[in-house]
Amino acid sequence: MADKTMSKRIIGVSDPQRRNLLAGGATALAAAGLGSFTRTAAAQAASAAAGKPLPTYVAWKDPSAMIVHSSSTVETRRSAFGTSIVTPAEQLYIRNNLPAPDASIVADRDAWEVTVEGVRNPRKLSVKELKGMGLETVATVLQCSGNGRGFFPSKPSGTPWNVGAAGCVVWSGVPVRAVAEALGGTVDSVSYMTGTGGEKLPEGLDPKSVIVERSVPIAAMADALLAWEMNGAPIPLAHGGPLRLIVPGYAGVNNIKYVKRLAFTAQQSDAKIQQTGYRISPLGQKHEPDHPSVWEMNTKSWINSPGTDGASVPAGVVQVKGVAFGGINAVKAVEVSVDGGKTWKEAKFVGPDLGRYAWRQFVLAVKLPPGTHTLASRAIDSKGNRQPEERLENSGGYNNNSWRDHAVQVTVV
Repeated sequence: MADKTMSKRIIGVSDPQRRNLLAGGATALAAAGLGSFTRTAAAQAASAAAGKPLPTYVAWKDPSAMIVHSSSTVETRRSAFGTSIVTPAEQLYIRNNLPAPDASIVADRDAWEVTVEGVRNPRKLSVKELKGMGLETVATVLQCSGNGRGFFPSKPSGTPWNVGAAGCVVWSGVPVRAVAEALGGTVDSVSYMTGTGGEKLPEGLDPKSVIVERSVPIAAMADALLAWEMNGAPIPLAHGGPLRLIVPGYAGVNNIKYVKRLAFTAQQSDAKIQQTGYRISPLGQKHEPDHPSVWEMNTKSWINSPGTDGASVPAGVVQVKGVAFGGINAVKAVEVSVDGGKTWKEAKFVGPDLGRYAWRQFVLAVKLPPGTHTLASRAIDSKGNRQPEERLENSGGYNNNSWRDHAVQVTVV
C-alpha cells in the first residue's frame, strides 16, 4: 500500500478540472467533475486527425494520447505511457458498461449516498459522513479485463484493446473494513462483497439484465476503498465520481463507478453481468455461472518504447522501457529480451515503489544493430508466478498476459 503520509499532490499531473474552473468560473466548477468542457477547435482537429474524435464527456482528455474505439471505449496509446508511474487523468482509458449518470451528481459530491447492507447496523451514508470514518491512499493498476483482447486470433467480440486499457492510479478514500466495523461488523455467513453502480438504467428492460453489479470474494474487502479522490483531485464523473468502489488487484469491472450500494452477501449477485458476464469460458462456449469469474488480475508486463509507435529506432544503445505488475501480488522482477524470447536479461526498476498493487516502471539499456528486432518483457511476482509465453484461450478474450502477444517488433536503422 502506498505511503499514507505522501502528499496528495505527489503526482505531477495536470488538473483539467482546475483549468476548467479558471476558464469558466463557478458555473464550470459543477461540470468539472465530468470534465466535459469544450476543447479548442485545434485540439478537436488533432483528435480527428488521429482517428475518431473524443466523445464530448471526455473531451478534456489528451487527444494525441488516446485511441477512440467508441463512445464508451477509449484506449491509451502504447507510446503515450510516460515514465512517472502514475497515469494522468487526461491519458487514462475509458470503459463504461452504461452511460454515466447526469453531471448534476457531482455538483454536491458530499451529498452522494451509498447504502451499506450485510452489516449489524445497515444504513445509508453520505460521502460527507464517509470522510469522517477514515482515510487511506492506495496506488493500483486499473485494467479492463479485456486488455490485450486484440491479440486473440479467435477475434472475440468486444473492444480489440492492445495494451492501453490500463493505467496506474492513486486513490484516496475510506477503507471498506472501517465502514463495516463502524456499522457493527458484517453479519454471519458472508462470502462476498457486492457493489452496485448508480448509472441510470434503460427503460423497458429487466434491471438485472443491465445493471452494473459485481460480487468479489470477501477477502478483497481487506484493502478495498470507497474512494472520492483520484490522482489528488475529485474523481471525474467519467471515472466514477463522486464515489467509486476500488478493489485493488482486481479487474476494472469490479471497481464499481458511482457506487450506490455496498452489500456483504452470502451469494454472488444475480445480475447478468455477474452470472453470465465476465467469465473465463472455453472457446466456442457461452459464459456460464460455473465458469471462473474475472476477478484477480495476473502477472503482466509490456514494453512502451522504443519503436512502439512504428517509428524506426537509431542503431546504438537504446533504453527499453515499460511497465510490470503482479495483480494481487507485488511484482518482484522483470526480464527483457531483444531477440524474441531466445535470451533474457533482468531489467531494473526505476522510480518509487507505490505498493503491491501499483505497477513498476522498468528500463534496460541494450545495444541494437541495424535490422529488425523483437522486444519482449516478462514479469515475475513475489509469489514466483512468471508471466507466461502464451495466452489462456477463452471465448471472451479476457486476462491476456502472454509476453509473446505483447512483444513489439522494431526496425533499427
